[in-house]
Amino acid sequence: MPPTRALRDGVMDWVMGVVPVVLLLLGFPLFIVLLGTATILLLWFMNVPAAAAPQLMFGSIDRFALLAVPFFLFVGEIMGVGGMSKKIVDWVMTIIGGVRGSRGLTTVGACTVFGAISGTSVATVAAVGRLMYPSLKERYGARFASGTIASTGAIDILIPPSIAMILYGASAEQSVALLFMAGVLPGLLMAAFQGLYIYWYAVHHNIDDGGERFQWRRFLGATRTGFWSIMAPVVILGGIYGGIFAPTEAAGIACVYGIIVTKFVYREITWRQLWNVAVTSMYLTAQIMIIVAAAGVFSWLLTVNGVPAKTVAFLQGLIDSQWMALVVLNIFLLIVGCFIDPGSAILVLTPLLVPICQAYGIDLIHFGIVMTMNLAIGMFTPPFGLNIFVTQALTGAPVSTIYPGLVPFIVITILALAVVTYVPWISLFLTRFV
Repeated sequence: MPPTRALRDGVMDWVMGVVPVVLLLLGFPLFIVLLGTATILLLWFMNVPAAAAPQLMFGSIDRFALLAVPFFLFVGEIMGVGGMSKKIVDWVMTIIGGVRGSRGLTTVGACTVFGAISGTSVATVAAVGRLMYPSLKERYGARFASGTIASTGAIDILIPPSIAMILYGASAEQSVALLFMAGVLPGLLMAAFQGLYIYWYAVHHNIDDGGERFQWRRFLGATRTGFWSIMAPVVILGGIYGGIFAPTEAAGIACVYGIIVTKFVYREITWRQLWNVAVTSMYLTAQIMIIVAAAGVFSWLLTVNGVPAKTVAFLQGLIDSQWMALVVLNIFLLIVGCFIDPGSAILVLTPLLVPICQAYGIDLIHFGIVMTMNLAIGMFTPPFGLNIFVTQALTGAPVSTIYPGLVPFIVITILALAVVTYVPWISLFLTRFV
């Protein structure tokens, strides 16, 4: 290879590695980081027509699976505004009753049920946190309450339907339906680990939540009142796995269902509020899609310049087993999750990490769940976990109060991650029924 070309390729590698980091540290939005780096590479180092960039951008968002994103965002917003989330919380509370830690356990249960409808963690934190934080703070204190709200909201990312899984499926060319099914047991395991910690905390500190014990009369009353809210995940997931409609179509059905229930059954939302929900969802969709488009260009540049192949070759020189590869991938993703939101991380990193998984024989459906779970933990891991800032906005608690409350939940959830990582059966068992 001529020295000039070798020098050029070396400089390109440094540009791809250093420029994005510098731009991120300077506070630029992620899509600017990706497009800025791509522009430098295309204009100065590669003999590629300028029209290639917009073609790659539009090609990245021209995927049928991505149609589900705006619909699930809309559903999450309308549930929070229209009162469906409150009815879910009330229903879960009647089941748990007078169990120690019932208010914290209700938060976990409500986030799990809510996650089976919305697909986005931020919406879950906002909806459930608004309802549960006052009573949690009263019984447990601000530190534990804020930590509970921020961490349990992350369950939403694993419980199908999940926007993160839709993005991974589109990036890794894997079945979204299989990913949804694979996420069920890991999501429930994550919820169980958090629930066990909350129960232990309540017993250890002798906290009496003051909740009423389970009564069939109260349960049936809450079921009757919240029937249409409780049926939402049944309609969505039942339709997908019953073969009635595809995951993308399910998102549209969920929107129609949410509008009918909130507007015409419960009558808890006005036309103006519905319009505001649509506008908010539009802005959120635009934010995600522009990152998808920018990530498409950047991923193409990584691929054509052989970065995934170089990364695999480098790791194979250091790692000699699948077990160690999973350790390295988990540590890397946990660090990334502290700084970048799950959607962005998946779009940028999936093209880089998939070849590594293939080289070590890691099932891509299983890895999708492992990746999603890592990034879910990152949602409530300091310093930049998005759920932390949403919780702060909702509660008014300073980060000096929120951070200590998160530490036990981070530890317990990493333990759940280790179980999911090294017991692939948990992720893959239900996929055999799809």
